[in-house]
Amino acid sequence: MTKGTILILGSNATQIELRGGGSATIGQYLNETVVPTLALIDAGYDVVLATPNGTKPIIDAVSDTVDHFGGDQAAYDRARAFFADSPEMNSVQTLRAVIEGGLDRFAGVFVPGGHAPAVDLMQDPDAGTILRHFHQARKPTALLCHGPVAVLAALPEAAAYRAALAAGDSEKAAALGQDWVYAGYGMTVFSASEEKIAEQHLLGGELLFDMERALRTAGGNVSVTATNFAPNVVVDRELITGQNPASDHQLAAALVDALDRAQG
Repeated sequence: MTKGTILILGSNATQIELRGGGSATIGQYLNETVVPTLALIDAGYDVVLATPNGTKPIIDAVSDTVDHFGGDQAAYDRARAFFADSPEMNSVQTLRAVIEGGLDRFAGVFVPGGHAPAVDLMQDPDAGTILRHFHQARKPTALLCHGPVAVLAALPEAAAYRAALAAGDSEKAAALGQDWVYAGYGMTVFSASEEKIAEQHLLGGELLFDMERALRTAGGNVSVTATNFAPNVVVDRELITGQNPASDHQLAAALVDALDRAQG
């Protein structure tokens, strides 16, 4: 018998804007998607995957490597097979459909990383509705790497907030960031210094804003590690955030622990 059902918010974004024009190809990270999902299933939870348009997320090619699984070929092979073939990863709903189906049926929510959530989820009104529900119900809300920027969807004017960040208008962004339900929460996210490395070696250009600034401007109490790509998980009330790809197992463990405690 299942312990409960967890909602996974996936992204449909495949391109992210770069400063000066152009874009970089992105997606969700394989390990960040699958490691926590399999941990949930192994712990006795069911999962439901939903995205803005109801299609399956695209995996960022740079994450499709055994290196993101600590060199463990068996773990990598299991992850690839699970994402490709499992019913859980192929029965995708829209965010609107899960809202209309009732959010009370979910025991928690998880948002994987990769750059993709910084494009669509962070400004999606349905994602905002979902996250505000889990905040108000104080149900475990876990987000990994770039995933934590999705909590900005809970802002009253999330799309305008993102546009202000992209335009470099910090004053306007700060004004639009008022009344955020996560203001004052401790959280972490892919750090500005880690992003510089990604911009140089993976993206081929500079992003319009970094994730630390995006969260801090709205009132997030953001902390990151002094060492780039060191695992880091921050738990504050119902919110569980992981900094980078290396934080996948720690975030999974923290989420399962929070869910088990919530279930009594």
